[in-house]
Amino acid sequence: MSEQFTCLVVGSGSIAKRHISNIKMLFASVRVGCVSASGRTLSIDEVGCDIIYSSIDAALQDKLLFAIIASPAPWHVEHAARLVCAKVPVLIEKPVSDSLQRLSAYRDVLTNNLDRIEIAYNLRFMSSAIRFKALLEEAAVGEVRSVAVDVGQFLPDWRPASDYRKNVSARHELGGGVLLELSHELDYLGWLFGSFKTVYCVTRHTGDLEIDVEDSVDALLVRDDHLVVNVHMDFLQRAPVRICKVVGQLGTLYWDILNNSIILHTDRNQRQVLFESPDYDRNNMYLDQLRHFAIVAAGLAAPAIGLKDGLAALRLIEAMKMSASTGQVVNIGDIQA
Repeated sequence: MSEQFTCLVVGSGSIAKRHISNIKMLFASVRVGCVSASGRTLSIDEVGCDIIYSSIDAALQDKLLFAIIASPAPWHVEHAARLVCAKVPVLIEKPVSDSLQRLSAYRDVLTNNLDRIEIAYNLRFMSSAIRFKALLEEAAVGEVRSVAVDVGQFLPDWRPASDYRKNVSARHELGGGVLLELSHELDYLGWLFGSFKTVYCVTRHTGDLEIDVEDSVDALLVRDDHLVVNVHMDFLQRAPVRICKVVGQLGTLYWDILNNSIILHTDRNQRQVLFESPDYDRNNMYLDQLRHFAIVAAGLAAPAIGLKDGLAALRLIEAMKMSASTGQVVNIGDIQA
C-alpha cells in the first residue's frame, strides 16, 4: 500500500483531464490517480495522471485525500456514494445526477455525508459572476422587474476534433441534452434569484444534429412574487452566446459570460462598463473551485455548492421536463427530490 496521498479522478473525458491537470498544478506533492468510468482500459499517457486504478475499490486501498466524479451523469451518485461511504470527500461534476429517480437509491448515503460533498457548478467562481451577484445584492438597478437568459452554441463546434454525436452531450443514455448539459444556467439563476414556484417549458428535438436528445429549450420560471425569468438554451446557435440580462427599476444589467463583462444601461444613451476582463483565463474558475474544495476536503470549510444546490437544479430540470411533456405549467415544489 502506498503511503503517498492520492487525489482520485473518476472518468477520462475532457473535464476529467482538466481536473487531473489542475490537481497537478495546484498540489504538486500528491499523486493523481484515475479510474475509468466505463471500465475500459486507460493509459497514463492518455489522461495525464500518475496511476491508473482498475476500480474505485482498488483506489480505496490507497490514501485518498479527495475524489472528483467526472463520469457521465447517470453514474455520478453511484460513484460518489461508494467514496463517501469510505469517508472520501467528493467533488461531483454537474449535474448531480441525470434523474431524481436514480439519485433516490443513494439519497440517504449522500445526505449523511453533506459536509464531504461539493457540486461542480464552477461558473459561480468566475470573476464576473461574483461581481454580478454583488451588484444585484447592492440593488444596482433597484428592484428587479424581469430576467432573460440566452445560452447557445453549435454542438459540433464544442469539440471539433471528435465526432460530437458520440460525446456525452449528444447521447441520452449518458445524460446528454440541453437541460442537463447547460444546467449551469439553472444553478446560477437559483444562486442569484432564489427559488422559483412554477415553470412552463417547451423542449424541441429538431433533428438537425442527428442526436437523440433535446437540442433547444425555452422556459418561463416564475417566483412567488411573480418575478419572471425567460430562459433560452440550445445546441444550435452558430455564433456562441451566453448572457443574462436583468431589467430593473433604475436600469438594465447585461452580463456577458463569454466576454466576462458586465454593462449597465441607465438610459438610451447611457452605457457604463462595470466589469470587464476579456482576457480572463477560464481555467481560473476551475482552479478556484478546486482550491475551495481542497479546504472543504480538509474539514476547514463548508461546501459552497452543496448537495442541496445540486438537488434544486435537478428538481428544476425534472419540472421543466414534466412541463414539456404535458404542455402544462408545473409547480416545482410538487417535484419530489
